Amino acid sequence: MTETDLLRLGFFVGALAAMLGWETIRPFRRFAENRVRRLGRHLLLMGLNTATARIFAGGGALFAAHLATEWQWGLFHFWPTTPAVGMALSLILLDFALYAQHLAFHRIPGLWRLHRVHHGDLCFDTTTAIRFHPGEIVLSTWYKMALVMLFGMPAMAVLVFEILLNACALFNHGNVRLPTRYERLLRWLLITPDLHRIHHSSFRPETDSNFGFSVPYWDRLCRTYRAEPRAGQQDLDIDLPDLRSPERLRLPHLIILPWRRPR
Repeated sequence: MTETDLLRLGFFVGALAAMLGWETIRPFRRFAENRVRRLGRHLLLMGLNTATARIFAGGGALFAAHLATEWQWGLFHFWPTTPAVGMALSLILLDFALYAQHLAFHRIPGLWRLHRVHHGDLCFDTTTAIRFHPGEIVLSTWYKMALVMLFGMPAMAVLVFEILLNACALFNHGNVRLPTRYERLLRWLLITPDLHRIHHSSFRPETDSNFGFSVPYWDRLCRTYRAEPRAGQQDLDIDLPDLRSPERLRLPHLIILPWRRPR
């Protein structure tokens, strides 16, 4: 494991521990499932995803950034920018690209089959942020690698983006709720748990809203922003109706889920 891998892991573990502690002290909703089992299952799935991505996508987006720098590939090498501008442009481009990718995984039926693993969670908590099908992780990694090579993004920008992406995802999936006054202010800067919880609604028009992972601006610009769920936050129905069976609590079921016909 490289120093960069250890750095990313350290930030991830720190953010996960902080959110788990927050959920323990002040959960927004009662947990409908044993938390230890949830954490164990989702961490195993994350480990499987990491191993699968290593096999099929090598070093991922960070490796692609180092390669682009070594080979002088990408638009940023044809139109040189200052390090600060290159960093800012890379973060903006990657964030919008992830918004567009998320939208595609909802709109394209074959991709939605993979993404249903994420939305088929019984609860909504910080571990939902790491509940993805290996196929989706591989496709997402290829997508980011292609973008990094196309623009020749600097490795530091990619590293910062990956760290921020993980931290924001763990935060906005949290089973927590900020005081209303502060939440209303923060949602102008970041995707809050209240905003992203709407995205996990079982009501499809709400599921197809609030696609951002970090900032709300893409949703506002592209008119996919939804401020409140129709039933209110406390009574919001989480989950997908066609996945409500005990099987979805088993890891093997999550792996074969994309190939099973919805009920």
